[in-house]
Amino acid sequence: MNSEHYLSDLESKPEALARLAAALRASDPFDGLPEDVERVLFLGMGSSRYAAGVAALRLRAAGVNAHAEYASAAASLPPAPGTLVVPISATGSSRETLDAVERYAGGPAFLAALTNRPGSPLAEAADLVVDLRAGEEQGGVACRTFQHTLALLLALEQRLTGRGRDLPELVERAAQATADLLERRDEWVPLAMELLDGPHGVYTIAPAERLSSAEQSALMFREGPRRPADACESGDWSHVDVYLTKTLDYRALLFPGSRYDEQAMDWVRRRESTVVTVGPEVKDATAAIRYTHDDDPDVALLTETLVAELVTAYWWAEQ
Repeated sequence: MNSEHYLSDLESKPEALARLAAALRASDPFDGLPEDVERVLFLGMGSSRYAAGVAALRLRAAGVNAHAEYASAAASLPPAPGTLVVPISATGSSRETLDAVERYAGGPAFLAALTNRPGSPLAEAADLVVDLRAGEEQGGVACRTFQHTLALLLALEQRLTGRGRDLPELVERAAQATADLLERRDEWVPLAMELLDGPHGVYTIAPAERLSSAEQSALMFREGPRRPADACESGDWSHVDVYLTKTLDYRALLFPGSRYDEQAMDWVRRRESTVVTVGPEVKDATAAIRYTHDDDPDVALLTETLVAELVTAYWWAEQ
């Protein structure tokens, strides 16, 4: 792992997204899926599981029987006709994911693997391989691959439901939003670094529909500069994390969009905690980091983790 290379990986996000958008215009990455999909099972660890959780929720909301599991679970849905198993691993070599795939390989279920390495062991076990097209992450941290995983899972949603927007156009808008945050980083990164730099770590909050943003952001703080960080769902925050505001110097990164944001902010005001929002402004937040197209929830899903990733990069470099 290398902080300088990690920053370079972040800076190349817009270009990588542009290439992905062009590839999506050229062909359907899920061409070859069976027509009789009755249920979907996502398998992954870390960032891959974060993205899968959001994808499963979106599919259920569209009426598709979908589940996201830790690949390390001892058991999950049994192999059966009509089951689409989607193992996700950027490297294609995650031990837990490969172990889970063994239960389904060669059986009646269909395996469609998402990986950044089409020649990996995971790809070899799959019936269909979907290339993340994120390029090599020289910093050793999943950042572009996380963003591309989310985009390709939106492509899967479109394939299974027949619903959705112009996905290449959405990816292009995410590239524009990503470029905007990168180009204006001198305006907002120093303030974010100062406000989030507390003695008790960083807490990240996001609605269930974009919980992956909070989970991935917290992981970046832990993985790069090795800072304490934890994620929470916006509504659940009032049941599980509110208690921390009474005893800690509580500093949070909030991804707005939940109907329960105001419920959390009521406690934040009382306890005089520090909250930095990413996207649309929230009343009484300490600061807001805006970017192009931040009023679009799907653009936010693909873009907003860059705030934590860049703060991580500069904290990491300082060490």
